[in-house]
Amino acid sequence: MFVNGKEMPLEAPCSVTDLVQSLGYDASRIAILLNGTVLPKEAFATTEVSAADKLEIVQFVGGG
Repeated sequence: MFVNGKEMPLEAPCSVTDLVQSLGYDASRIAILLNGTVLPKEAFATTEVSAADKLEIVQFVGGG
C-alpha cells in the first residue's frame, strides 16, 4: 500500500481507523483520500485497506 506517496508494507488487512492510529494521527484532525476518493470519517472504522490501496492523509493545522 502507499500512504502519502510512500510505500508501506501491510501485514494483514486492517481498518482505516487501525491504520490511522498505528501511524500516530488524531482521527478528528485529518481527512483521507482512499484511491482518489474522499473517505467520510464515519466510514473509517468499517473500511478495510489492502496492499493495493493508495491513501493520502491530510492533517489540519490551526493557525492565526
